[in-house]
Amino acid sequence: MPVLTITHRTEYRYASAVAPGPHRLMLRPRETRELRLLSFDLIVRPDAAVTWAHDVAGNSIATASFSGLTDTLSVESRMSVDLGAQAWPVFDIAASAQQYPFRYSDEDWTDLGALARPQYVDVAGRLSDWVEGFVMSRPTDTLSLLQDVASGVSNRIRYQSREVEGTQGPLETLDRGWGSCRDIAVLFAEAVRTLGFGARIVSGYLFDAARDLIGSAGTGSTHAWVEVFVPGAGWISFDPTNRSMGSANLIPVAAARHITQVAPVTGSFHGRPGDLLEMSVHVTVELECGEGRPLAST
Repeated sequence: MPVLTITHRTEYRYASAVAPGPHRLMLRPRETRELRLLSFDLIVRPDAAVTWAHDVAGNSIATASFSGLTDTLSVESRMSVDLGAQAWPVFDIAASAQQYPFRYSDEDWTDLGALARPQYVDVAGRLSDWVEGFVMSRPTDTLSLLQDVASGVSNRIRYQSREVEGTQGPLETLDRGWGSCRDIAVLFAEAVRTLGFGARIVSGYLFDAARDLIGSAGTGSTHAWVEVFVPGAGWISFDPTNRSMGSANLIPVAAARHITQVAPVTGSFHGRPGDLLEMSVHVTVELECGEGRPLAST
């Protein structure tokens, strides 16, 4: 099982001294049976009072509160994780859910709530019509259907890194035929929700030792993918950007209903509108050997 060292640094430069408002930080990985957090450090400059809490989805949230003025602000997280996800997982799907369509139990349906409902307006049913094309028959194999939808998204949408903030809506991504990993994740999540599945957006990091995955290079190489809830198997990871299923190479940090809820660093400042000169993000994911020496990075 690989041990990875991850560094994530976000820096802001201002034209003059400003007063930073509270910043919401989602940087601590979600521990699962496939991922163990060995260490985590958070460094905020200028000094800030940092408090921790969990949000409604169980994500770790740090709030950094500042006093005084500054012309620079940096947030850096350093962590070490033990990633034990299998490259070719086998999912023990409940007999009642092996064929689609199936019905979630009353308890699951209540708890999934908005996670199983489309989040974007589609009055004409364009997305519904598009995703319906992947349902070859009723009934059909559940896992195969989900894989077909993920492949369909990958075939339809060309990956393109975007440095600007914000995310395209699913219909916008369909129309353009290109998008970032977060755009692709939103499209896939909305597509499977249209079919009645519970799904959540996940943000985190992508480990790319072979340097052959998409979305792992360049400034700000965080990554986004989707987890779909299937009874028996639980939450299954789908990364349509890389045509992959399962959690191998994925380090989850936050999971939520909407992409806007999993931004790593959000905040504000009190100053003039043009005071923000630059925001930069730098991420490294390194594989450690026995002595902790990095073998590969992305």
